Amino acid sequence: MNNKERLDLANWVVKTAQKAGARDVAANIGKFRQISIEHRNRKLDVLNESTQNSLGLDVYINNRYSTYATCDLRKESLSRFIGEAVAMTKYLGEDIYRTLPDPKYYEGVKAVDLRIFDQSYDSMTSEKRVRLAKEIEEAALSQSENVVACTAYYNDFFAESVKVHSNGFDGMRQATSFSIGLEVTVCDDKECRPNDDDYLTVRYIKDIPDHQKMAVAAVKRAFSKIGQKKMVSGKFDMIVENRSGARLISALLGPMRASAVQQKGSCLEGMLGKKIASDKLTLIDDPLLENGLGSRLYDDEGMAAKRRIMIEKGILKSFYVDTYYGRKLSWEPTVGDTSNMTFECGTKSVDEMIAQMGKGIFVTNFIGGNSNSTTGDFSYGIIGQYIENGKMVHPINEMNVSGNILDLWPKLVEVGNDPYIYSQWRRPSMYFKDVEFSGV
Repeated sequence: MNNKERLDLANWVVKTAQKAGARDVAANIGKFRQISIEHRNRKLDVLNESTQNSLGLDVYINNRYSTYATCDLRKESLSRFIGEAVAMTKYLGEDIYRTLPDPKYYEGVKAVDLRIFDQSYDSMTSEKRVRLAKEIEEAALSQSENVVACTAYYNDFFAESVKVHSNGFDGMRQATSFSIGLEVTVCDDKECRPNDDDYLTVRYIKDIPDHQKMAVAAVKRAFSKIGQKKMVSGKFDMIVENRSGARLISALLGPMRASAVQQKGSCLEGMLGKKIASDKLTLIDDPLLENGLGSRLYDDEGMAAKRRIMIEKGILKSFYVDTYYGRKLSWEPTVGDTSNMTFECGTKSVDEMIAQMGKGIFVTNFIGGNSNSTTGDFSYGIIGQYIENGKMVHPINEMNVSGNILDLWPKLVEVGNDPYIYSQWRRPSMYFKDVEFSGV
């Protein structure tokens, strides 16, 4: 079944549900294929392939709402499935805020190619997939006899889908992604066994990164952790490597959701138009970015995708507002979830920022911990390097960074010129002043 056939079927599903008594209907039909490979101990350890055809059905009847799913797309089966779904929905409690979006939000869907679908997907054969994972592992193991373990990963994803709403929306989408990665463990003469990992995702086969360089870099990072030391608690400058910045970003984005505001779970309630970070932070949600891992022409509700400035020079400009929580808060819907998160970057590399640091900590990874969107408090374990006079002195472990996001983000004094392109959130390395760390 191709997307044209799926679109015809989705329209039939919507009409069938309305004939059965539904007032409004949303139908989502798609095909999804994922292949995963792991290579360990110089052997193929895991090879998984899953392919799924599915229908998601949202039913709205007199302020009652429900959602259903099936993988059986035969019309004779769907007729019974749809009839039962509509019948069951009538027994649910009312929720006056549950509706499809106003059709005006469907307007303006751009007819552009976001370049998120690789036409050469079928050229990636099973032989090529396995060989790539094998080469990643071999590249890591060949670096040193002290590389004691390595698991290499390959993954690709293919998706075709359509969406149809009874109040006037229809859309089609195709997307692919390709990922490579590894986990590597090294040792020294004291049987210390630090490890490191990497995992890189792109939209096109031709853009798969140099896996040899990726493996070499991961091994180097693992060896750099040998000799880790504990440090005393105190305030230090902090640089967060671009690879690891997602943890801090998520602590900021959680309170920016309308659901958190409506449920009294956001420390940013009442902060729209106010300063919440330093001038160095400009955060843009850009769903129309070519090759972006979060790119889309419309969101999960069918609303036309638009570029939005979420934070501008530290000022909160927008929340993530879907139709449901927008109605509850009497707010205009914007978009329910993030797409591609881009930053206004600086001019310095991470090495240049490290060179200007007096005493501080270069955070290369966060481990464990949590954040509270209601209060803004956070606490994360960290892995990194102690910096003194612009030089890496020794690796550190068993330390936490803690505080409150409303105190942390105003301390951002520099952003790097190195956006991390292998994620939906293209964050650069970030330099913060006087951050609280707890150690021994």
